[in-house]
Amino acid sequence: MNVDLESLAEATSGAIGSLLSTTILYPLDTCKTKYQAEARSHGNRKYRNLSDVLWEAVSKRQIISLYQGLGTKNLQSFLSQFVYFYGYSYFKRLYLEKSGYKSIGTSANLVIAAAAGAVTAITTQPLDTASSRMQTSAFGKSKGLLKTLTEGTWSDAFDGLSISLMLTSNPAIQYTVFDQLKHRVLKNNANKAEKGVSPASLSALMAFLLGAISKSIATCLTYPAIRCKVIIQAAEADEESSKTQIKSPKTVSGVVYGIWKKEGILGYFKGLHAQILKTVLSSALLLMIKEKISATTWVLILAIKRYLLLPKGRVKNL
Repeated sequence: MNVDLESLAEATSGAIGSLLSTTILYPLDTCKTKYQAEARSHGNRKYRNLSDVLWEAVSKRQIISLYQGLGTKNLQSFLSQFVYFYGYSYFKRLYLEKSGYKSIGTSANLVIAAAAGAVTAITTQPLDTASSRMQTSAFGKSKGLLKTLTEGTWSDAFDGLSISLMLTSNPAIQYTVFDQLKHRVLKNNANKAEKGVSPASLSALMAFLLGAISKSIATCLTYPAIRCKVIIQAAEADEESSKTQIKSPKTVSGVVYGIWKKEGILGYFKGLHAQILKTVLSSALLLMIKEKISATTWVLILAIKRYLLLPKGRVKNL
């Protein structure tokens, strides 16, 4: 059985980068998610800005609750990034082998990224739904993963799947922009790595900047769908906030109408600044870590290949 070691390295480095960035920025992610899930009703709202969510946690002495659902989020993040990066790298290599092209165009890159994103969404949707419910629960009242997933029907665990599939365009746009920018930067780099030793790689700072730019573009283009997804997956409002929150409709059309009725057209972009702040930092950190890990593990991949290709007798003598 042949193992695609290069795709495996891409997947592993991407998953580790996602795990670290998710953990570092999780309190910000919780504040962002709770802020997005709330809808204004007749001019009233509980959270007027992102800092209000943080202040609520502080005033109720529930700082630790900013990490509610972290384990589930990390599991979902690790698996989704592993599946995505493996699928993206594998499909891209397969395309190049079958087509005979030396490089991949923007259109083909978008299709490949979307396909990898669709596989990822279907595979990790229950964990995605559970983590959103945990984050939007009242501080200190979050339930465990198993209880969160089993309190409703099995289909409830896949709430937001249709919109998640729509949002495969987000990473597709992000990684396409990143790859194209990376290709141009490396092409202009005079210090190219020698063939067979190590592929040229971006500096940590450049990877961070390109990651921030690519994610900002993708987020702005897909944000209305992102907010609809948060509301669909949000935990049911408690008695204290039931008057100011949209109850979670299970259809995209229900959410779209609810936002329009209660908040108007600007409601579709509520929390955009918070989303950009969190996702840009998270994505930039992820891509920066992945880039450095990928460059380091390339030498190990070559060593593994060389070891596997050595004759058995020569291995014994080493």
